[in-house]
Amino acid sequence: MQFDDVIFGRRSTRGYLDKPVPKELIAEILKLAMRAPSSMNTQPYNFYVITGEPLEKIRAGNTERMLAGVPQSREFRTGVAFAGPHRERQIGVAKQLFGAMGIERDDKEARQDWVMRGFRQFDAPVCVIITYDKVLDGSDDTPFDCGAVATALVNAAWSRGLGTVINSQGIMQSPVVREHARIADDQVIMKSIALGWPDDSFPANAVVSERKSVEEAAVFVGFDS
Repeated sequence: MQFDDVIFGRRSTRGYLDKPVPKELIAEILKLAMRAPSSMNTQPYNFYVITGEPLEKIRAGNTERMLAGVPQSREFRTGVAFAGPHRERQIGVAKQLFGAMGIERDDKEARQDWVMRGFRQFDAPVCVIITYDKVLDGSDDTPFDCGAVATALVNAAWSRGLGTVINSQGIMQSPVVREHARIADDQVIMKSIALGWPDDSFPANAVVSERKSVEEAAVFVGFDS
């Protein structure tokens, strides 16, 4: 693909084919992603790539603990609840997704099932968990660098025909994730990324989330016009 095709074509994938992804292809994608810039070349990130039985155990543990009311234990700060335009954008994409899936506003069972899909990493065949070195905890540069490598990863995957969705629900229960992904004690769990071959028949995969315009986002200073 051309670069523009990747950037404008990529979308979050929430439905996957039951088809394995070769380890060699994932390694190729990670090699591309790791060309992302990092602060003073610190490269603070690591990847735990999970499939098969360990991933099923993480899915089950996340789901069971959340349904049992166990408080979430994500290892990164979530901040305050969204408000204003940020909340409006959050609601906007939810409406797009529910509309595509035919989930009505008062259909609590269907909405709950949708939430549970997130805790199961959307049933993707692979989950990539991004961690960072705990010794760097507290640095704002470190999560910025993790975001850069995550963006590079999802774009590299799309260029190879694979779908992804960056996902926080999949790491809600960090003890479960740590145990079954064998995450080292010197690592902080940052994000999870579901990865696999997109199921083109899954309605939500056709959703392209809206973006604000360049005029809204950018301030140009010192230009003639």
